[in-house]
Amino acid sequence: MSRTITAVGAYVPQARLPAEDVSEAWGRFDGAGIRSTAVPGADEDTLTMAGEAARRALEASSIEAADLEAVTFATTTPPLEEAELAVRLGAFLGTGDSTRHETAGASTNAGVAALADALEGDSGPHLVVASDAPRGEPDSDQAHAAGAGAAAFVLESSGGARCLSRADAGLDYPGTRFREAGSSTVDSLGITPYEREAFTETIGRAVDGLGESFDPSSADAVAVQAPNGKLPYRASGVLGVDTDVMTDHAVVHDLGDLGAASVPLSLASALAAGEKTVLGVGYGSGSVSTILALEAGESDEAGAVSGEVDFESDETISYAESLRLRGEITGGEPAGGGAYVSVPSWQRSTPQRYRLEAGECPSCGALNFLPQGACRRCHELVEYEPVQLERQGTIETVSVISQGGAPPEFAELQARAGDYATAIVAFDGPGEDDEHASAPLLIVDAEPDSVSVGDRVEATVRRIYTQEGVTRYGIKARPLE
Repeated sequence: MSRTITAVGAYVPQARLPAEDVSEAWGRFDGAGIRSTAVPGADEDTLTMAGEAARRALEASSIEAADLEAVTFATTTPPLEEAELAVRLGAFLGTGDSTRHETAGASTNAGVAALADALEGDSGPHLVVASDAPRGEPDSDQAHAAGAGAAAFVLESSGGARCLSRADAGLDYPGTRFREAGSSTVDSLGITPYEREAFTETIGRAVDGLGESFDPSSADAVAVQAPNGKLPYRASGVLGVDTDVMTDHAVVHDLGDLGAASVPLSLASALAAGEKTVLGVGYGSGSVSTILALEAGESDEAGAVSGEVDFESDETISYAESLRLRGEITGGEPAGGGAYVSVPSWQRSTPQRYRLEAGECPSCGALNFLPQGACRRCHELVEYEPVQLERQGTIETVSVISQGGAPPEFAELQARAGDYATAIVAFDGPGEDDEHASAPLLIVDAEPDSVSVGDRVEATVRRIYTQEGVTRYGIKARPLE
């Protein structure tokens, strides 16, 4: 295998739902071994989480999005059932005209398999992103365990972590974790001994496929698919490893079941922490397993992997709040009215809406956002030079939209998330001359009355609203810590 992992990035929503809150609501908690789960915001989905993780990985690398040969997006819960969403992810990032885009899915093994496939390439840089937010019926094991998060990996031709070995296995175990056509929730037959057998036998078959190429017991860290906090440890026997090497970078206990992002997030954590030999053990119902053995250098060596991974959050929410955020007890598209921007018009402005592309006036040098019409400073009608704004800026004005005050297109967002703040943000220009350009945005990841004029914020891509069945994505701002 020729490519290596040179940088990683990760993103996990801030909100945490404690297991005891679910237990209080249902009289039980069926997410074995889980203390809390990560809950996506009302304007977050697997695509927006993928975009955030990917941006962080690219910032930790020496690669520009426009130079990527390929982007792979792996998920079991895409926002649309039929669409090449990796292309939209590429648009968030600004990939090149010749970049190849691929979407992988069908099982929770998709994230590990996509990473393993990309490592086998030997040409230009490749970005692999696994993002997931599985759902289940509210009173099911799957719903109680469901979390959300994304991990991204930048692959290059040298440096970083190299693949020592790969093995795959597939066995037919119908009825283990499936999602029926037209359903948004995963299910299973709930036959525990059967599911354990499928899990351990399939992983064991993949271990046999490693042969003498890699000894799992030599791994410093092991990441195993974790639909709950107990099942992965049942694989310790067939892997021949102590459970200690599985717990250090396990994410399931505090974040929940992360689907296709489960193993990738643990791998990203281990690589960012400087673990030298890391084993990733993917598993998907059906059943399939991909095992990937990686070797990285120490933190001060050429083979080290760059990037930071931080899963900490002190924002806890109640069970009722989690149902609202997930849209379980609210929903429905607004019945007309409000602003309307056609999909073709929105598409033409995606460089601005996704990546904050402004225009520089050739007459006076002022930065204009949006880059159209007369210059805000000299008032001349000009052809603007494209300029990429920085993703950080300063709040110039801010106001809070209270319940019932939202425009119709934002009514569902307000029903799910509550009051929200809007602001005019002056984003920094690329130079050192204090030039900036201002844009009106919604504020996220903060209580609406906690942001003030002068606060520093950063841009992030979120869902704006949905009309005609098509979601408009764009920039929002969140406070910098």
